[in-house]
Amino acid sequence: MANLPLGKNSSYPDQYSPNLLFPIPRSENRLKLSIEPKQALPFVGVDIWNAYELSWLNQKGKPQIALAEFQVPADSPNMIESKSFKLYLNSLNSARFENEDEVRERLIADLSAVAGKHISTRIHAPESLSKKGMQEMNGVLMDRLDITIDPSLPADPALLEVNESFGPIEQCLVSHLLKSNCPVTGQPDWASVQIRYQGRPILEEGLLRYLIGFRQLGEFHEHCVETIFCDIKRQCKPEKLSVYARYTRRGGLDINPFRTDHNAPWPENTRHARQ
Repeated sequence: MANLPLGKNSSYPDQYSPNLLFPIPRSENRLKLSIEPKQALPFVGVDIWNAYELSWLNQKGKPQIALAEFQVPADSPNMIESKSFKLYLNSLNSARFENEDEVRERLIADLSAVAGKHISTRIHAPESLSKKGMQEMNGVLMDRLDITIDPSLPADPALLEVNESFGPIEQCLVSHLLKSNCPVTGQPDWASVQIRYQGRPILEEGLLRYLIGFRQLGEFHEHCVETIFCDIKRQCKPEKLSVYARYTRRGGLDINPFRTDHNAPWPENTRHARQ
């Protein structure tokens, strides 16, 4: 087994190590969207993270387990690289804490310091979340369309068009076919995406083709959602727009970015079947 690629050992921390957290400036990817560092963002939003492998020791040395939810503001200077986030959470496994509140305060302090802005954190017992169940995104499912497409073609914003014959409508469109690749590890990232807008009707076939074009892209979850938002806003010019994606988990974490240009409520953090 030692000679197989999957047999390689990975180093995991055996003591609490907040310095494992690795920040990634958001400004670098936003420059690709023509958003200058001092420019006002064209959206507000949040990145909702869920951690399913949170554990620590109580003062008697007994392991404790829980799930955690983190909300990272979209206007924080930095994202947190997901593998570093995983290693950091694993570093808590051997750390002793007085109680759950102390764990939460430590998570808030460490993560906020790296993100450059306050990150809200909630810790849940598994039995409390199990009562919430699962729920898929509501909206018109574009995946029903029977299209022929070359999935190797990159996402082309020119595919995003509206029906000029109709006046503004309010509509919510959904697809489960969003996929991109981690720019750090190259591993696939799978997601469902919900696009809610007010404006002239967006042509569904073009939008679906555009979303499928992310399949070969190596990019972070957050930047994919911001790219989708900016491309739709630029090409289709909706009066109001919200884009929300829920990614499947990797390494015990899932990331769910939300971006909007109006006073839309933050989405409920409800787990999907694939998560």
